[in-house]
Amino acid sequence: MERKLLTIALLSSTCGTSQIADAQSLNSDKDKPNVIIILADDLGYGDLECYGAKNVKTPNVNRLAHSGIRFLNGHAVAATSTPSRYSLLTGEYAWRRKGTDVAAGNAGMIIKPSQFTMADMFKSCGYATCAIGKWHLGLGDKGGEQDWNAPLPEALGDIGFDYHYIMAATADRVPCVFIENGMVASYDSTSPIEVSYVKNFEGEQQDEIIRIYFTICNLAMAMICQSSMELVELDI
Repeated sequence: MERKLLTIALLSSTCGTSQIADAQSLNSDKDKPNVIIILADDLGYGDLECYGAKNVKTPNVNRLAHSGIRFLNGHAVAATSTPSRYSLLTGEYAWRRKGTDVAAGNAGMIIKPSQFTMADMFKSCGYATCAIGKWHLGLGDKGGEQDWNAPLPEALGDIGFDYHYIMAATADRVPCVFIENGMVASYDSTSPIEVSYVKNFEGEQQDEIIRIYFTICNLAMAMICQSSMELVELDI
């Protein structure tokens, strides 16, 4: 039987025994469509042209909207990456489980192999599954103890994905590497990877970087507050 494809592009329901049996009973259906799920966290309702955005062009998303269904009333479990991704893949309300807030770059796997995921559900229906893009749900069996120079002891293959090519966390958290099937993609053994969220490496000046960062943030907030006061004075 031809295997159909589930692709989750992460730009971001827990089933009982009876639900698994129901999913397996669908294996005989030869007309199953390919499924692509695109998750973009931190995306506002008005950020897409097909939803009224004026200052950005989104022609490809517009085509998807025009050829499909455009929903006008939607709700999200969270506006940030980790909890929204966790809930999408498990069907569990993220805030009912500890450890589903925005994950550190060296977090361990938040979704455990014992949990039944959306990928597991599709696999039980005869689909081949893969995840591409930003992950930000942790990797490895223990947070802060990953060896990024070796295959990770827990990765997406343990929660229902046949293939994955993902960012280890997110672009602003180390390690800034891509992971392919549980191993750093294009790994170079002559440049070993070390990650620490506890102490600086030799030569780093983290205290100065933090001082500059907060100085910039304070200046930006002062400018925003001043602009807001001027708009109020103008009754805009």
